[in-house]
Amino acid sequence: MEQDLFSRGPSPAVRLTFFTLLSLLLLVSDVHYNYLKVLRLGIASAIYPLQRIAMAPVEFLDEAGDYVRNQSGLVMENEALKRQNLEDHAMLLRYEALEQENMHLRRLFDARMRIDTPSIMAEILSDERDPFSRKVIVNKGLQAHVAEGAAVIDDRGVIGQVLAVHPFSAEVSLITDKDHPTPVEVLRNGLRAVVFGFGSSDLLDLRYMSTNADIFPGDILVTSGLDGTFPKGLPVATVVKVDRNPAYAFSRIFCKPAAGVNQFLQVLILSSKEKN
Repeated sequence: MEQDLFSRGPSPAVRLTFFTLLSLLLLVSDVHYNYLKVLRLGIASAIYPLQRIAMAPVEFLDEAGDYVRNQSGLVMENEALKRQNLEDHAMLLRYEALEQENMHLRRLFDARMRIDTPSIMAEILSDERDPFSRKVIVNKGLQAHVAEGAAVIDDRGVIGQVLAVHPFSAEVSLITDKDHPTPVEVLRNGLRAVVFGFGSSDLLDLRYMSTNADIFPGDILVTSGLDGTFPKGLPVATVVKVDRNPAYAFSRIFCKPAAGVNQFLQVLILSSKEKN
């Protein structure tokens, strides 16, 4: 009895036919009259928040991945730019150093052409580690006919004097070396004197000048040529300070070397050999 009750109604084939025709009717009606457009819009509006909620985790992960990748790329690009900047700066400094060296070599060549004494171009290899010593080692020695006691100059004036000669190098005592004497004269009036190095500074000490000596700041000192080592007239120093104290017999006179004593690596060693 109960089975008959639940089995009443149209057969499955009839129901399938009915719903198929109903679907076709709705499709045709929607195509011609757009009856279902409002319904579709309403359903779409209703489920949009659910779609956004469902897609939010995926979008968040995508954006987080993009952010991490972008940050990593920016960090790497920043590091690359920093390295490039350092390399460019170092290269620029090298270019500037080479340009300065080239200009110095040109001035040395011009100075070599101006002086009558034959000269040998040499390069400074090292200097003494003693802070109170002003000595350097150059790359020319006996093989280049460098003589002990030879004068060493640059394009601006006297650098020093060869102290010892080795087969392939020589030791040069700079004019700023402690108690190194260099005979000079005042270019303005021919007054003869001797300057000595301090050793601990880049100044020179013009000693044994009386308090009434005719010498003033700004006077230029040149080699007198009386020692037989330095040709006459090479620039040595400029007087920067004269301290005249009546309590002492001599003035304290400080001078600044004309040559680049602590600059550049190339120098000229004056030779006693005749030019060919």
